[in-house]
Amino acid sequence: MDYSDTLDYLFSRLPMFQRIGPAAYKDNLDNTILLGSYYNNPHRLFKTIHVAGTNGKGSVSHMLAAILQSAGFKTGLYTSPHLSDFRERIRINGEMISTDDVMEWVENFREKNEEWEIEPSFFELTVAMAFDYFAAQQVDIAIIEVGLGGRLDSTNIINPEVSVITNIGMDHTALLGDSLEKISFEKAGIIKDGVPVIVGTTQPETMNVFNEVAALKLAPLFFADQEYSVDYALSDLEGNQLLSVRRNGQTLFPQLKIDLKGMYQQKNLPAVLKTVELLREMHWEISDEHLLNGLANAKRMTGLQGRWQILGYNPLMVCDTVHNAEGMAEVVKQIMQTPFERLHFVIGVVSDKDTGKILSLLPDAAEYYFTRADIPRAMDEKELARLAGQFNLKGAVFSSVEKAFNAARSRAGANDMVFVGGSNFVVAEIL
Repeated sequence: MDYSDTLDYLFSRLPMFQRIGPAAYKDNLDNTILLGSYYNNPHRLFKTIHVAGTNGKGSVSHMLAAILQSAGFKTGLYTSPHLSDFRERIRINGEMISTDDVMEWVENFREKNEEWEIEPSFFELTVAMAFDYFAAQQVDIAIIEVGLGGRLDSTNIINPEVSVITNIGMDHTALLGDSLEKISFEKAGIIKDGVPVIVGTTQPETMNVFNEVAALKLAPLFFADQEYSVDYALSDLEGNQLLSVRRNGQTLFPQLKIDLKGMYQQKNLPAVLKTVELLREMHWEISDEHLLNGLANAKRMTGLQGRWQILGYNPLMVCDTVHNAEGMAEVVKQIMQTPFERLHFVIGVVSDKDTGKILSLLPDAAEYYFTRADIPRAMDEKELARLAGQFNLKGAVFSSVEKAFNAARSRAGANDMVFVGGSNFVVAEIL
């Protein structure tokens, strides 16, 4: 079995949420617990930080990984979904797991599973692979990003140093609930007995849920944005943000540099800073120098892609994996603060999102290129264009992301802007 056969097994023969949607979702941890026991519970052999939330959990995970790497710790990082390479999901000190390791692990599983007879989903098996790999490589700590929700997510068998919940938005409502309160209960499922939990964004609708769950678990609870405030200061010559950071009203860093683009990173940073503060109290040796170096080089050190990623200039071309209304509101805010003559907007979405709410946020003074990613979950481009018309959004329809992107580039002038987003999978196809 070569690497292409391995990927075919993972992507085509296992239920995969990213490809088929809710049909792949498991509402229990049975397989995850079984796999853990069969592999001798490797997740118990290294320290972890668990990160959940509707938006920002990927950015927070990568920033924390970069800071810990800067401090000299051998740092694992598990995230999802991947954009261009399956191996993006499993990294150590920024280096992806090798193709040989993936092939060997999957082949070993398939041989053993002739006896075990487990029928895991793609995500369940990938989590098991990550945990086993991190243990075998003897990482000091691993940042583990939740895939979906929290309470029933396959990553939720770890007992972390710190639990982080970035924010709560109306996403995956068919699985997690139709209110912020219900969704926050699912996210709060990662809170463990006695383990500190950090909530990045204070929201009136969710505070009581987090307070109640944390109290039941005797878990110290911190709302990071009530302690840390982050404001834009200026940008350097490379376009990196320099941010003014205050803690409890006192200036902590007058110009903190982060290399992750996107103004929304200002909302993610308090959770990162509070996590580092708690780790220091637990005697993890992380200096200000480590903190500043990690944040200034997070993208380079971890390989993060797809967050306000600049693809080119003249015209300015930007992509972002934004895929829900809360995230789109932040992205549109930044688009409207970006200078351009005309806006060309390449958009595709998946059919199980609240598409109307996303479309209602988009500027009507733009030329749209409606398309679909090459996955079964993708909304038909013609249906997307029809729905967009109800919000006075006008443009052309394209049968592939490549065709839509090429058309936008060819029609854009040197002073225009081309934006690509609406789905992880749309961005993945142009990277």
